[in-house]
Amino acid sequence: MSKTIASDVIAELGKLHYGRKKVQPSAREIREFRDSARGMLKHEILNFKQTEFPIIADALANTIREQNYRCYACAIMPDHIHILIRKHKHQAEDMLDHFQASTRLQFRTRKQRREDHPVWGGPGWKVFLDTPDSIRRTIGYIEGNPPQWRLPRQNWPFVKEYDGWPLHPGHNPNSPYAKSIRKYTE
Repeated sequence: MSKTIASDVIAELGKLHYGRKKVQPSAREIREFRDSARGMLKHEILNFKQTEFPIIADALANTIREQNYRCYACAIMPDHIHILIRKHKHQAEDMLDHFQASTRLQFRTRKQRREDHPVWGGPGWKVFLDTPDSIRRTIGYIEGNPPQWRLPRQNWPFVKEYDGWPLHPGHNPNSPYAKSIRKYTE
């Protein structure tokens, strides 16, 4: 986590905070901060329009197919994406890189973003889920996200029904990973 702000222009916006504040700023304060920051940024902030959601979905689907990922949930939002991918030989950071590169390419190829626009605001955020219960809970959270933004529920063809991984039928119940998970779920 960065302890300094490298840009004097950005530093003028306010103090650097770590984690969540005990008292959250009001919606008005957040809007004012974003409005004042908007003119100082190198690239324009571009939210995804609902008409662009299929472009993102196509890029995600291509990456999932090409990399042989298994996706259990996905919500494409105006300013972020939630995607739940099963453990894979790739590190989480590499998966994020693949997803960001493919969506960036789709936007640029379709002339939806300028060539010099990064599309994404950073390297992404990842959470590691260790148990079937935590995976099921997260699927519910992801599926419930669009309605909270007054968007319709989303149903993407690349999302597969959760199969209970890693304790699903066909998986070796005596694998070290399955054994370690089972002791938390039994």
